[in-house]
Amino acid sequence: MKHKTIDAWTGRLFVLPSFLLILVFSIIPIVLTVLLSFTKYNMIQQPEWIGLRNYGYLLSDPFVAASVKNTLLFTLLVVPLQTVLALLIAEVLHAKFQGRFSRFVRGSLFVPVISSTILIGTVWSILLMTDGGMVNTLLDGLSIPKVNWLGTTQTALVSVALITVWKNIGYFLVLYYAGILNIPASLYEAANVDGASAWYRFWHITVPLLRPITVLVVTLGTIWAFQVFDLVYTMTGGGPGRSTVTLVLTIYRSAFKDLSMGYASAISVLFLCLIMVITMLQRLLFGRDKEAQL
Repeated sequence: MKHKTIDAWTGRLFVLPSFLLILVFSIIPIVLTVLLSFTKYNMIQQPEWIGLRNYGYLLSDPFVAASVKNTLLFTLLVVPLQTVLALLIAEVLHAKFQGRFSRFVRGSLFVPVISSTILIGTVWSILLMTDGGMVNTLLDGLSIPKVNWLGTTQTALVSVALITVWKNIGYFLVLYYAGILNIPASLYEAANVDGASAWYRFWHITVPLLRPITVLVVTLGTIWAFQVFDLVYTMTGGGPGRSTVTLVLTIYRSAFKDLSMGYASAISVLFLCLIMVITMLQRLLFGRDKEAQL
């Protein structure tokens, strides 16, 4: 009995550092954010309790409405595209280009993942310049009209979304490629014996067995898309107009430019609730798919 008690306390002591880190850097900040959302606080004077006034203003703020719309649209553009492309590239590399070429492609696509987002945003802003940018220079050489990629409401958000896909795809490609390598070769051999086509093998063997990785890719991709800030801040600053303003950018402006920490906290609570709802919907959707497969 004494040894069991000692073992129990030993386990708690090992867990204690991790618990303290979670408490200090996650739980306490969330609680403080929720409390500050009910106050008027400018980081100079003492917080003033104002109840639900911040939330009432939030619901009628067109800037917040635009940021929610843009964040959701950005997520819908980025997540499906990077998921499908990462899976297809991983499958092609595994099926057709194993060896040095495969390693070169995976390594090349992984470079943007580990590169500074500020650097990437700056470089792409130069490449996408209307006059003198490399992209428009190539279009002009092909007799295609120049496009103001970051200067119009029709193309700015799409441009940032495509660059985000380019930056993230290398990470998800590595996940999918590792998953494909772990699929037993005997399954493909049996399918070949039965005369299954390459598409049939991919759709009925590869895709179902990669489902856990797809859940991870979609979940991470959604969270990262919701958190987009530095790329938007560097390339467009939220413009033109409100066409690329996101929730995180709105939180930053409210907190550190307008010095309205209480209102920024209310937007942060909205942001947290949106992520929780979308995560629950994803779990529900993938859970139903799993039950259907069983």
